[in-house]
Amino acid sequence: MAQINDMMGSFELFQPTELDGAMDLLRRHGEEAWVLSGGMDTFDWLKDRAKRPTVVVDLGGIEELKGIQADNRTLRIGAMTTLTEVANHSEIRSRFPIVAQSAEKVATPQIRNQGTLGGNLCQDTRCWYYRAGWPCYRAGGNTCYANAPGALNREHSILEANRCVAVTPSDVAPTLIALDAEMEIRGRRGTRRVRAEDFFIGPAIDITRMTVLQPSELLTAIHIPDTWAGRPMYFEKVADRKAWDFALVNVASALEVSNGTIHDARIVVGGVAARPLRMRETERAISGHAPNDQTLEVAAQAAVQGARPLQFNEYKVALTKNLVKRAIREARS
Repeated sequence: MAQINDMMGSFELFQPTELDGAMDLLRRHGEEAWVLSGGMDTFDWLKDRAKRPTVVVDLGGIEELKGIQADNRTLRIGAMTTLTEVANHSEIRSRFPIVAQSAEKVATPQIRNQGTLGGNLCQDTRCWYYRAGWPCYRAGGNTCYANAPGALNREHSILEANRCVAVTPSDVAPTLIALDAEMEIRGRRGTRRVRAEDFFIGPAIDITRMTVLQPSELLTAIHIPDTWAGRPMYFEKVADRKAWDFALVNVASALEVSNGTIHDARIVVGGVAARPLRMRETERAISGHAPNDQTLEVAAQAAVQGARPLQFNEYKVALTKNLVKRAIREARS
């Protein structure tokens, strides 16, 4: 088990001012390099010495990774843009309010002032067994301590568990998936884009990572198309406390409704699996139907199909069902 220390381990710090310089450092040092964004997740890892990189690459001085640009078709958010700027930006609040609302729900004002959108999306899971240095599956071991008899697993997954039952911690991620956003990634072979839905991965694909990012790659920007701008949207986060806490469950939705009928929908739930889950069965269940009580009940049941709660988190089943109902009912109103 990791020891909590007052001092971080030693490492070599690089502070590039250009993206090409950062990429060169990542290519040179590979898996030995740790990327520092806002630092809100990084400092926990380094202070507790659960992670001991030999090289830290600080992205704070790279201006091209910051800022928000909008046109009539899309909105681009640099990965190093702070959560406060995302929450307060007028274009985001008017065109994609759930993105602003979710950013505003992250932690506290002080953390949002420092924390970045890219950091929130790329942070590792908060499972305390894993973060405390226990040799679990995700850490390269051969067991899941959170899924053992008597384990503390109130915050863990009810869906898509595959050896590991840790959950995604991001509040903003479900909203980006709901809005069909794309992630811009810079790597050895240049720049590529990945759908937000495909950016996050579960343990069945790779139990050691939560995103598709490789050691030599960086998330550089997020692109949100205007597809859902102006349509009914909804975001809600349920946590033990209104501030600071991570979500027990969060939900994001975007609907296309006309003449009292849902024609298209995006429903995404976080906090129930290792990745934010797009509820495709729920979307199919409500498409072509009026958002009445009967439709909402069918949608809720579809959302938790296949759920396998652990000893202390069965409440997430009912919570997920109710949030999905609310995400449809409140978005359409």
